[in-house]
Amino acid sequence: MPYTLLIVDDHAGFRSSARALLEADGWRVIGEASTGNDAIAAARRLRPDAVLLDIALPDIDGFAVCESIMQDETARAVVLTSSRNPASYGSRLHASRARGFIPKDELSAASLRALTS
Repeated sequence: MPYTLLIVDDHAGFRSSARALLEADGWRVIGEASTGNDAIAAARRLRPDAVLLDIALPDIDGFAVCESIMQDETARAVVLTSSRNPASYGSRLHASRARGFIPKDELSAASLRALTS
């Protein structure tokens, strides 16, 4: 059974590319969101197995979105992503309740599955 996934990123091009890449390898993308508030609402409504969550969003950052999703238990796993170097987030990345971090240019179905299994 494929994992269900919510993709959250403010860039439509990234959401589209990530969807195509991940669906080609068995993920079932059940929703997309472009803001933190929309992501929280979508996670509550859709209850995905996992959320691929950009850290830099236009309203609230991915760390706050992750905390809300994990506190509400609306997804089993959150994986953060960014085009920025993970070191630029310092201790916030390690202190988050996310399962891990995947740089956008290293996203693959296998890397996502490894963090969510």
